[in-house]
Amino acid sequence: MKTHAQALLFDNDGTLVSSMDSVHRCWARWAREYGITEEAFARVVLHGRPATEIIAELLPEEVRAEALARIEALEVADVPGGVVLLPGTKELLSALPVGRWAVVTSATRPLAEARLREVGIDFPELVAADDITRGKPDPEPFLLAARRLGVDPARCVVFEDAPAGLAAGRAAGMRTVALTTTHPAEELVADVVVRDLSAVSALVTDTGVTLGTTD
Repeated sequence: MKTHAQALLFDNDGTLVSSMDSVHRCWARWAREYGITEEAFARVVLHGRPATEIIAELLPEEVRAEALARIEALEVADVPGGVVLLPGTKELLSALPVGRWAVVTSATRPLAEARLREVGIDFPELVAADDITRGKPDPEPFLLAARRLGVDPARCVVFEDAPAGLAAGRAAGMRTVALTTTHPAEELVADVVVRDLSAVSALVTDTGVTLGTTD
């Protein structure tokens, strides 16, 4: 790939960092606390989706707010030692100036900020679950990020590891780069597929960022 963009939009978990062990540990404890059977819990897709959507599949409306606060508390408490940088993250982000990139995550803002700070990522712009009404695969999160950066969506490139996130990027009219960090390549529909961010190079110019890949 050799392409020019005005802004780069990154998913967080599975793209910049990995906290999958923490996610599964916390959600399994949460499910036990709320009496959800292993069979019912196994049918739910956790990765790349807002907690509100997951909870809505499992619990009645009257307990959802309390359940959301509980899973957020569990995950934030589990952040120390539960988050690691994925290959290439620091190198790529350190090459990008403020105003040229944003993090777009399905996590709540307190959880997303805690995870990013745990690994030393100083994020200039963050779109979290708290900021939107419709999560991925809806394009709303990425369109909001483009609007905040003042960039035409067509001039943005989305970096994602999950099918729902890639679908959101495509629906927003953005180019997409898929990472095979959590899903095999055959499950990922994108303009470019790479192993992780270590396969991506960025050259910053006055008009944006020129991207290249080594995969």
